[in-house]
Amino acid sequence: MPDVGSDRSTDSVDVVPTSAIGMRIASRLPRMSEAMVKIATLLLDSPDAPLQLSITQLAEEAGTSPATVTRFCRVIGFSGYAPFRVAVASDLGRAHAIERWGEDIGRAFGPDDTPTQVLSTLLAAHTRSLRSTAEFVDLARLQHIAARVASAQHVDLYGIGGSAVMAEEMQARLYRIGISTHAWPEVHAGLTSAALQDEHCVAIAVSNTGRTEETIQMLECARSAGALTVAITNSPESPLAQVADENIVTLAEERFLQPDDLSAKHSQLFVLDLLYLLVAQQNFGRTTTTLAASALAVSPHRRPGRGRRRPDPAPQKETA
Repeated sequence: MPDVGSDRSTDSVDVVPTSAIGMRIASRLPRMSEAMVKIATLLLDSPDAPLQLSITQLAEEAGTSPATVTRFCRVIGFSGYAPFRVAVASDLGRAHAIERWGEDIGRAFGPDDTPTQVLSTLLAAHTRSLRSTAEFVDLARLQHIAARVASAQHVDLYGIGGSAVMAEEMQARLYRIGISTHAWPEVHAGLTSAALQDEHCVAIAVSNTGRTEETIQMLECARSAGALTVAITNSPESPLAQVADENIVTLAEERFLQPDDLSAKHSQLFVLDLLYLLVAQQNFGRTTTTLAASALAVSPHRRPGRGRRRPDPAPQKETA
């Protein structure tokens, strides 16, 4: 019986992942068949199982076949079981090395936590989110998007609420290196701009959940107009991802600062900065020229550093 079908069920999977591999598995759950969900459940319950079991033994434990295990590995980004085991070993080793924070990693903030506990919990969560995002990023896809952005006649950026801040940050970066771009945090203005896009334009939407209706509408409108559409979201199976031509996945836990988790913002800014740098490389001469020009324009408004003073003004010519 084929393991791919429409009768998938992920309702019983309620284990919260605490590792990069676990976050990969969780992000791919919605696209997994019922047989693969069994494997996912086993691995989320016992992250070190691949280190103890052969592919055949793992398949037996999950009640499926070795072929399904191989397909499962490919779904989460590995070519087979062997490289998957190596990644699991590396992931678990890294998690142990980060500790003695142990209980802090992945746990929720509590009202009686000391400042030290708050600091270590926050740092661990943010560090893991950034590392997981970096490991999950598809560099070839990002390079393709960067090339399209660099050659675009115009770039639209859409985001609502906290995601609007990320869109505006990216707009400022791209504008400084000579890319015609605009960020739209309001749906009516955003839809107006989206309708004017064409095949020479790129539209990028930022949403952690991928379920913000206004953001989805703006990206959908830009795609209908012919633009290349890109979604930056924590959920590759979200409605926003479904209407995009390209997806950039950020991985961040949604535990203790919901609904506006700072880890999500850091992951979003990380991939946006990476995209910005790849765009900047496309025309490095123009990039350095425009950055230098903009830096020079604002330099008179910056105070000199300690120990330095502004040069004395040129002496005035005496008049007879």
